[in-house]
Amino acid sequence: MFFDPLYIGLIVATLLIAGGAQLYIRSTYGRWNRVPNGARLSGAQIAEFLRERATFGDKPGHDAITAIKLVPGNLSDHFDPRDRSLGLSQAVAEQPTVAAMAIAAHEVGHAQQHAEGSALMKLRSLLVPAATLGPNVAYILIFAGLIFQLTGLVTLGILFFGIAVLFSVLTLPVEIGASRRALAMLDSTGIITSPDEKRGAQSMLTAAALTYVAAAVTSILTLLYYLTLARRSS
Repeated sequence: MFFDPLYIGLIVATLLIAGGAQLYIRSTYGRWNRVPNGARLSGAQIAEFLRERATFGDKPGHDAITAIKLVPGNLSDHFDPRDRSLGLSQAVAEQPTVAAMAIAAHEVGHAQQHAEGSALMKLRSLLVPAATLGPNVAYILIFAGLIFQLTGLVTLGILFFGIAVLFSVLTLPVEIGASRRALAMLDSTGIITSPDEKRGAQSMLTAAALTYVAAAVTSILTLLYYLTLARRSS
């Protein structure tokens, strides 16, 4: 497998797509992380403001977001539906920039999705354990199947990897939906104060969405490669 020209091509394509997406989001983040937002609110203050002012279906903000806390890492911001907590990295939580505003609002958008019972978000959450283990299990099964010429193992491995692909594909509308909600909340609550600020928030959210597009594309390419291996081994 490792000396297969098609496999080498997959590795190169993955590096280009994923690397390009990461470079773009870091470049966009670097630009808008130097621009203060008009409200002069840090990411944590933005999240708290939206928790108090935005709507979360029939739930009050403090039920939709139980806690806003610091988490380690860079751009590690997330909403955890298990305990409905919102985790912000230190740079986002403490800086009053356009980038921090957009990222914090995006995570609040996920909280809004969860509070309103988004079916796609529920399905994605159900797939998290399988999607986390799926790629590693798939690789082992496919590799073993090829070595021992057991087509059934290869097929089973592809099915495991298919769950991870489904997770990546489902992530796209969830993330895009959270970004749309973020912009709507920033607009409706009056946090955005200028067209340039809105453009910056849109740029940040678009760059973030591209990383998920890149992940979905690379996972689909990998699945297609595994299907090619299955045809060769049959």
